[in-house]
Amino acid sequence: MWQENNQHLYRKFVFANFSEAFAFMVRVAMEAEKMNHHPRWTNVWNTVEIWLNTHDAGNVVTEKDHMLAKKIDAIL
Repeated sequence: MWQENNQHLYRKFVFANFSEAFAFMVRVAMEAEKMNHHPRWTNVWNTVEIWLNTHDAGNVVTEKDHMLAKKIDAIL
């Protein structure tokens, strides 16, 4: 479930292993690139954390962030 706080949408994803986490990141990267909307994220072994906000709107959460969050959820 995405959480909105500190002007970000945030979600943590946990996978069975590093390969699954990395494959997820590749799929997210493809969607983000299509939208020209790139997340801030981290990956440590099987865990991916994503923070979304729109830089050119003053680093706040916009509809663009919600759209990307929905696309990310659809990847799961």
